[in-house]
Amino acid sequence: MTQRTDLDLDLEERRRLLDEWVATRRQIAALEAKSYALLVERISVHDADVSESPHHRDAIYRSMIAEYSAAGHIPKGSVEYAFTDARTLTRALPAVHATFAAGAITARHVREIVRASEIVDDAIRDGRVEPATMSLYETAVLVVAEHDTAQRTKIHARQVAAALVGETVVERQRRFAAERCVTVKSVDDGLAVLTAVLPEWVAVAISDRLTRMARHIARTRGEREPILESLDDDCENALHLSDLSPEDPRYDAYFEAGVIAADGTFVTDPLTGLIDPLTDPASPDLEHLSGDTRTFDQIRADLLSDLLLSSDPSEANGAGLENVSARIQVTVAASTLAGDDDRPAELDGHGPLDPDVARGLAGRCTGWSRLFLSSTGLVTETDAYSPTEQMRRFLRARDQHCRFPGCRMPVHRCEIDHNHDHARGGRTRIDNLSHFCTTHHSLKHPDIDERHRWKARQTPDGSITWTSPLGRDYVDPPRRRVMFV
Repeated sequence: MTQRTDLDLDLEERRRLLDEWVATRRQIAALEAKSYALLVERISVHDADVSESPHHRDAIYRSMIAEYSAAGHIPKGSVEYAFTDARTLTRALPAVHATFAAGAITARHVREIVRASEIVDDAIRDGRVEPATMSLYETAVLVVAEHDTAQRTKIHARQVAAALVGETVVERQRRFAAERCVTVKSVDDGLAVLTAVLPEWVAVAISDRLTRMARHIARTRGEREPILESLDDDCENALHLSDLSPEDPRYDAYFEAGVIAADGTFVTDPLTGLIDPLTDPASPDLEHLSGDTRTFDQIRADLLSDLLLSSDPSEANGAGLENVSARIQVTVAASTLAGDDDRPAELDGHGPLDPDVARGLAGRCTGWSRLFLSSTGLVTETDAYSPTEQMRRFLRARDQHCRFPGCRMPVHRCEIDHNHDHARGGRTRIDNLSHFCTTHHSLKHPDIDERHRWKARQTPDGSITWTSPLGRDYVDPPRRRVMFV
């Protein structure tokens, strides 16, 4: 008879808690589906009321939404979305509805699937595609939705819808691009919300550039030169270290006796060059200069303000494509790039992209990757000159983001990892390499206690199987490229 150890009992308890949590989540999803069914019944009552009093249609609808919003303590917009989703599920997405009722997907999955289905529904109503197209859409989307996060499902659903409908998505993007705008809304306490509605590729590029600049500032802020300023001086009279010559006694005093206090402040007297904060820290002639203690988000906000307020528009900037120094990855068919068709390109990790924008970006791009796809839509090869760069290009094209299940950290913020540790004989090959973000890469580090350490292994099809400390396997398959049909 095998004796059970304390470790066995501990793992068993952790597995029990995990299983109960997963089961509870499925029950919650099933109850959410039941609540949608109740909304559908309420819609029937609403329609009957409208039939009796068609002239009061708007008032009947507003009253219904207001009551559910008040009773559920839910914002009006969220209630309207819920009614729309419930109606669409019942009318057009029966397979998604059944999956939802079984608790296999969440309300967030449903929201993204319904939203992406709108262009398919429009195309069916306009007679551009057959009614059976919606069934194809459901089948293709559920393949991902049942095994992945709502956010990844959103991207996949948009890609599937774009592929099934074709140029309709391009027309929609061009039409809605006219709605770009900037608004300001006060939130009191001296703050306001600045909202910019922009083409997606522009917004992604802006966010990436702000993030990279903020990361550089945060990493180097300890190296920046402090400003030596008297309390009595005006800002324009501020004295910088660079203003002093090496012969100036204050120059040597700065290096010989400057003190950084425990709270991160620098103490100096720029007028006399006599630095003695230890003997007289309260001297009125001394200026305490705080270090840069801003959070990462605060730095990004300040950068956005600085860039917008200190830059002038110029005709030389053209459409703005020339100034995109941020990193975005675009996939476009060779025939589209050559202008032979107008198939939507793909802004990797986000969804369809106007082919005109893709051509403009490609024309100013200094590097290319030609991708070869299998019949199932998987990247199998990419050509390049340098073997090392070829592997990197291949992995960037295949992975697109961190390969931990559900993680969407883009590849340029990830590390290329040897799934089978190189120090233990793992080879530097495509089938042993993948992108992991810092957080998930550290989960498999050998220094972590075995009770908390994860393992990752790659199968020939590029799938990554993560094994948790509880012995559970979680598979992250490679992203399939949508095939245009």
